[in-house]
Amino acid sequence: MEPTRILPDLQSSLLCEDVRQEASGNLILIGVLGLIRVPQLPVVAGRLCVFNRWTAGVGKFTETVRLIAPDQTTVLRKGEMKFELRDATLHATSVMLFGQVEFKTAGAYFVEILVDDVMKLRYPVPVVHAPPPEQPQKPPPGPPPAA
Repeated sequence: MEPTRILPDLQSSLLCEDVRQEASGNLILIGVLGLIRVPQLPVVAGRLCVFNRWTAGVGKFTETVRLIAPDQTTVLRKGEMKFELRDATLHATSVMLFGQVEFKTAGAYFVEILVDDVMKLRYPVPVVHAPPPEQPQKPPPGPPPAA
């Protein structure tokens, strides 16, 4: 008897700045983020993408992606997407776009990936406040030195 529903495995999940598609259909991930370094806080990220790839499942599913604040309670962004796997040898790729995400404080934010309300992965994304180094003061412009 063929199984009618198998919960899929999350093969990969990456936070990045953008995802583009080539003419061949292949996807290009731009700016894969392990942490977010910013010169000041608060700061607004104009665009964040969560790239997920599902495999080894059968059926129709709902993926949920959440971005959680360092207090581990506040949901900054949440998105849902439906996908289907007709055979366990196939895969499904999803890209969740979050625009205008405000990071108010430094700390460990979290990306949570669920399928049909089952947590598959939770990973930290540190936001690090790194002010630019102070630039040495240049002398004011004046007349050139006499020769």
